[in-house]
Amino acid sequence: MRGAGAGRVRVKTAKNRTAQSTRWLQRQLNDPYVKQAKAEGWRSRAAFKLMELDDKFGLLKGARVVVDLGVAPGGWAQVVRKRAPHAKVAGIDLLPVDPMDGVVLLQMDFLSEEADAALAEALGDAPDLVLSDMAANTVGHAQTDHLRTMGLVEAAAWFAVEHLKPGGAFVAKVFAGGTDKDLLVLLKRNFATVKHAKPPASRKGSSEWYVIAQGFKGRAEPPPEV
Repeated sequence: MRGAGAGRVRVKTAKNRTAQSTRWLQRQLNDPYVKQAKAEGWRSRAAFKLMELDDKFGLLKGARVVVDLGVAPGGWAQVVRKRAPHAKVAGIDLLPVDPMDGVVLLQMDFLSEEADAALAEALGDAPDLVLSDMAANTVGHAQTDHLRTMGLVEAAAWFAVEHLKPGGAFVAKVFAGGTDKDLLVLLKRNFATVKHAKPPASRKGSSEWYVIAQGFKGRAEPPPEV
């Protein structure tokens, strides 16, 4: 590596490194959020995204029970612990996550049949905030990648609708085009407000946005048997 321009770092092309990975590495090395995250002890630059969303929407104010879907490497859970230190927090991810004080970490597939029960046992109470920074592994085909990630978002939304306390909130990462129509209908039916936001920490060239649904209306009671 060598300096390039005003303090920028240029990454030399390596024999076994693709052009795409070289661009990614160079972007990481020159990203001020990456540098700030490292300096302040955050596990990922994504921590700043949640802080910025929280500053705007007050997501963690009064939060007592929080679920972090797609918790690895733990940046969002760190923010929850800092801003809502008394909250119970449980995170789930396919990837291993280094232990965190005050956070129950489950290494398992969120889409598995066992996930709901495992999260419920870890929390001991219904959540008032469900966070999802999940994204499917990309295959390089834009439409396929979008559909795969939106499938995860939809699963996270249903989890929120089935488990949140009344008045609770749901936050999830979506991509260009925003929230799919059917999912938007689901959220608007079950939450008082549904908005989209792109926090400043989200790279300008990235297609990611976040959907923020607040004021969960509560699950409708089943009709009485006749």
